[in-house]
Amino acid sequence: MSWNENIPTRYAAAAARMAAALGQHERLLLAAHAHPDGDAIGALAAVGFLLRALDRACLLYVQPGIPQDLAFLNMPVQPITSLQNLPWTPEAVLVLDCGQAQRLGSELARVLPQWPSLNIDHHPGEGLGTLDNWIEPEAAASAQLVAYVALAADVPLKGDLAKAVALGLITDTGGFRHSNTSADVLRLASHLVDAGCDLPGLRERLENTWSLGRMRLWGLLMQRVQILRKGSVAFCAVSLDDLAATHTRREDLEGFVEQLRQLRGTRVAILLRQEARDGCKFSLRSCGSVDVRQAAVALGGGGHRNAAGGILDLDMAQAQAVLLAAVSRELDREQA
Repeated sequence: MSWNENIPTRYAAAAARMAAALGQHERLLLAAHAHPDGDAIGALAAVGFLLRALDRACLLYVQPGIPQDLAFLNMPVQPITSLQNLPWTPEAVLVLDCGQAQRLGSELARVLPQWPSLNIDHHPGEGLGTLDNWIEPEAAASAQLVAYVALAADVPLKGDLAKAVALGLITDTGGFRHSNTSADVLRLASHLVDAGCDLPGLRERLENTWSLGRMRLWGLLMQRVQILRKGSVAFCAVSLDDLAATHTRREDLEGFVEQLRQLRGTRVAILLRQEARDGCKFSLRSCGSVDVRQAAVALGGGGHRNAAGGILDLDMAQAQAVLLAAVSRELDREQA
């Protein structure tokens, strides 16, 4: 069987186009959104290993660095956190898992227009690439799309490349539990397992990384959860003081909003995290037909139907009021 036969038909042309685009460049800068999650890191690493197989050079820009709980993943090259004093000048930039320039971080967002660029993403949007864009909102993860690009380039999904793809799939499907766990995702996961990828072992590495501080932070926040709108909304806010008191960092909150969604009767889960004294980040999760992306877009954010987020330049009290109003409007619209 040809590797290409493992690419779903509707993705085949775009995957081949992006594989050809990557092959046209000898030196690429790879970047994803700042404060990357598992899909962003997985997609970056996967492209890096793909380029290595194609005998191409790359730089991996990760801002502000790889989260501690993802540091176990092998990377094709040592990531960089600054664009100063680059060892060579990139011919182009490949942006992964990010459709908004401001989410790249201020340094890269400022200089991105100076370079030709490509964009592979599964978030809705027009794309940041000046050369080409592959934006596929129906895909579960950006790493899923990278896998198809690798197959289109006749690079097999095995070893570190396979593990990087699997990390993205596991992360953005919630361990194959979310509604985006499509037949395509399961077929790709099966292909990875057939090629020797240890999915259970990868899940264990992801889940058995908690610090005592993280355990205490989650315990603190669990006591603070508010149940609103007759049980349909679960809301929790976390301050900078909470992180300081438990000696934790923002990545220690990864997965908390998904826990809120598990409360019986909850249709929307909301986590509001203080970023600065007058700035907050919000994460929204929903069940079924409730489209939290619409609420996020109304506040300048984005995402998917059942998983979205954004940033509000407001203090905690103001952000909470604005956020709950936006979610309430979407729930009212959905129930009308």
